[in-house]
Amino acid sequence: MAYQTYPVPGPQPGAEQHPVRPRVLPGFGLRGPRREKHVLTAGDLGALSFPVGDDGVVIGEDPQGQPAVLGLFRPTAYDLVLVGGIWTAQVIALRAAATGARVAVETGRAQLWGPMAQAAGGGQPCVTVHQVGRLGPQGASVASPVLVVRDLGARPPRSRLSAAPWQTTLTLLPYLGPNAGRVLNSADLVGVQRVSPQEAELIGRVLSLDPQDVTALPGLGEDLTLWATRMRRQYVRTVPGPAEQQVLGAPRRMD
Repeated sequence: MAYQTYPVPGPQPGAEQHPVRPRVLPGFGLRGPRREKHVLTAGDLGALSFPVGDDGVVIGEDPQGQPAVLGLFRPTAYDLVLVGGIWTAQVIALRAAATGARVAVETGRAQLWGPMAQAAGGGQPCVTVHQVGRLGPQGASVASPVLVVRDLGARPPRSRLSAAPWQTTLTLLPYLGPNAGRVLNSADLVGVQRVSPQEAELIGRVLSLDPQDVTALPGLGEDLTLWATRMRRQYVRTVPGPAEQQVLGAPRRMD
């Protein structure tokens, strides 16, 4: 931002000289670095744009083909639930690791997560796989955020980990179990892939979805996910990159 200054009269002969400082107009904030003015015409303003409106992890494309970005790590604990397949959860885990986050997976299906964990870090342990009930405190911080993935079936037990800043929990539900209402209600964000009509009705009631969304859920494609809160919802198509497709294969809802 440029600041307007006023000329200051020069010193009178014999008067004590003091450093001359420009006068800053009130209301223009703190003085910034002294730079030359940068002037744009009104016609040039339209050329200023940013391709992504938020920072975070790109989890796919929105219906307009623009990047869908999820602010995955926050200064407070953040809980996600994905009613879907392991393929989408693994894509999110890989992309979180690519941003420099650590990923800890608690699962009873280590044979499905092991190859991805080995491929993720190129020899570095950025993704670790833990047996059920064996996941300890992760020490998340702003410099070392952590994504905890809980792949524990349709009836996941309560987590033993305490909520912590910069620690995000992603709970993967292959389908809705008896305690699904509790799990969905406690989530900050819910992702839903293709489900049965009965499951769609339950999810619609919990998340207050529009009738057209409830009708659409049983027919979603392999790569589509509806991400929703009680206030907002967004369909996202997850398109794997070449490296992701080599490690994980093509998009699929069922494992």
